[in-house]
Formats: sequence, structure tokens, C-alpha cells
Amino acid sequence: MDTDAPKRVAREATTVPWFRGLARLGYVSSGIVHGLIGAIALIVAFGGDAVSDQTGALRAIAALPLGFTLLWVIAAGFFALAVWKIAEGVLVYRDNPLQRWGGRVGQWGQAAVFAVFGTVAGAIALGAQLSSERAAEALSGGVLRIPGGTFLLIAVGIGVGITGISFLFMGVRRSYRSQVSVPEGSLGRLVDTLGIVGFIAKGVALVAIAVLLVVAAVRDEARTAGGLDGALGALLDLAFGPLLVGIIGIGFVAYGVFCFFRARYARM
Repeated sequence: MDTDAPKRVAREATTVPWFRGLARLGYVSSGIVHGLIGAIALIVAFGGDAVSDQTGALRAIAALPLGFTLLWVIAAGFFALAVWKIAEGVLVYRDNPLQRWGGRVGQWGQAAVFAVFGTVAGAIALGAQLSSERAAEALSGGVLRIPGGTFLLIAVGIGVGITGISFLFMGVRRSYRSQVSVPEGSLGRLVDTLGIVGFIAKGVALVAIAVLLVVAAVRDEARTAGGLDGALGALLDLAFGPLLVGIIGIGFVAYGVFCFFRARYARM
């Protein structure tokens, strides 16, 4: 059996110009979705009524003229980026096996997220009425009903929280620069500002989701769990909640714009 075959296929695939272009389109797709989530969050912060998560953003796109066509383009970009991340995971090389597999799991985890986004975009393009919030509550309820489900949901919440903290650190330490060739001069300073604000805002949102999951597990209440829309709704109930949600909304818009620059300057 040729154990090097997967690496050879992945290496050859990543040298194909049109595949690289489609993968970069995935960052554009991410930019559109995150930018819209940020805009919707700002609407909610000012008292509006809207679904401030991925499905809400994608349904907003579907309502536009030629919106369903745009959704298919977005889905294609997400799927291409997912496949690219799978190939990058295969090609990860470290002398230390633990670091090597840690890098692979990280790349493949990103691939799974992009594949889910692509699937949701395609489903909405086909007319499906999806809700991330209801799906999160249903999934949490299913987990809580199985033996040891409470501890499993707590573990998931901790995992989401760790991801959120990693986003916070990437923003504060600007470690995203290892993945993006930030240009020099004023444009580079703009990209850095967008990256810092965007990564921190997304990190805060993920930590809020993690808190909801852990609270749902401890209280054994699936309806307490939720996605981004539920997290922002919970933040609205806090003192200065609308201000905090507004800041997160601005951060998501910044992250969305950063993704557009990432499509151009990503190290691929």
C-alpha cells in the first residue's frame, strides 16, 4: 500500500490554480456571512428584531434579487475551502507526532466548519427553512437525554470556550499573521486593525455560546443552550447589553472585511 499517495494527491491538488482560486472564494463567502451577521447584530442592538446568526444572514441573502444564485456561489466557496483545508491537514508535517496530528485536527476541524456552512447555504438555496438556534437546542436536548449527556455537553461547551479564547489570543497577539501575508504601509495597518477587532469580537461571541451550553448542561435545560443568536440575546439582558452587542456587531463586520483581505493575502 502506498502510504504517500494521500500526500501526493493533496500536494498536486494545491498546485492547481483554479482550485486555489475557489478556495480563496471561500474566504469571500465567509466575509459576506460574517459581515451580514455583524450588520444584523447592530440592528438587534438598536432594538430591531432579526435572527443574528449564520442562518439569519443566509436567509437575508436569499431575499435579495438573484439571492439564491449568490447562495450557490457562497456554498461553492465554502466547500472548496473545506476541501483545501483537508488537503492542508494531510500535508501538515512536524517532527513531533503529537504536534503533527494536532495540526491536522486543527485543519480538519476548520474543514468541517466550512463544510457545514456550505451545506446550510445550499439547503437554504433549495428553500429549506433552517434555524441554527432551534438546531442547537434540539441537539443539546438529545445529548442531555443520553447517559452521561450532561458531562458531554459540558465538554462541548468547554471546547467551544477554548476555541473562543484562541480567537481572543489570535486577535490580541496578531498570530493570524502566520496565515496571512499582511501588506506593508497603511493597508497593512488597516488589515491588522480589522483582524484584531474581528478576532476578539468572534472570540467573545464563542465564549458566550460556551457559557450557554455549560449552563444548559448544569440546569438540564436544553432550551437554555443556543447558538450565536441566543448568545447575543442573553447579552442583551445584561447591563449595557445593547452596547456590548453593538460592539460585537461592529467586530463581526470588521472580521467580515478582514476575510475579504484574507481571500487576497492568505498563505495558500
